[in-house]
Amino acid sequence: MEVFTVLWREYIFFKRRFLKITTSAIMIPVLYLIAFGWGLGQDVVIEGATYMEFIIPGIIALSTMNTSFNAVAIRINISKLYERSFEYYLTSPINMYLLALGHILAGALRGMYAAVLILSVSLLFGVKLHIDFYFILICFLNSFLFAAFGYGAALSIESHYDMNRFTTYIMTPMLFLCGTFFSLKSLPPMVKGAIGILPLSHTSFSLRQIVLKGQFDHKSIIVLLVYSIVFYSFGVAMSYKEMK
Repeated sequence: MEVFTVLWREYIFFKRRFLKITTSAIMIPVLYLIAFGWGLGQDVVIEGATYMEFIIPGIIALSTMNTSFNAVAIRINISKLYERSFEYYLTSPINMYLLALGHILAGALRGMYAAVLILSVSLLFGVKLHIDFYFILICFLNSFLFAAFGYGAALSIESHYDMNRFTTYIMTPMLFLCGTFFSLKSLPPMVKGAIGILPLSHTSFSLRQIVLKGQFDHKSIIVLLVYSIVFYSFGVAMSYKEMK
């Protein structure tokens, strides 16, 4: 019941701010497509594909990451530090596992919405991507794990400024390094191995393999699923910590 209650509340929030949420979710990806796809990549071929075809899966990966993380982190941050409304959840007789799951699923759905927007915009740029079940599953797992990370991060901080640490030292490096804008094949083996551990690397690589080659490595699902469980457990632990 707690899950559906949170999802319904977030749906009302999304419905009331539909235009603002949509424009904010689509603005930066469109700028990336114009700057990198049109501006730099008209004649560039990477891994047997045009740069526009190469970059769109990466943009989907980073957009689902940012959208799902911010959708949860900002909402929890405001309700916890400013509105003080999150305390009512913690003091009520509800299951923290279900409360966390509700917020995380809401963030994951926002991430999926961002993916749909980018796929729609890619058609306007003349790029039609191959979409299958694994493509959707990877997008959802990526959205879920970063929504869970945003939930735990928001509960672990004591001030609004502390959230910048997660953005600066974790989110932004992944955004640029995890194969979203360039191929990792040319990197030194040690650097490539370190970056390959990160969840966004698996998302970018998997989406690109599906789109460009129609292939899929099931190992990525396992890795993203493990990250999802770890981050979800982190969020639940932070919920119980807030209750003390």
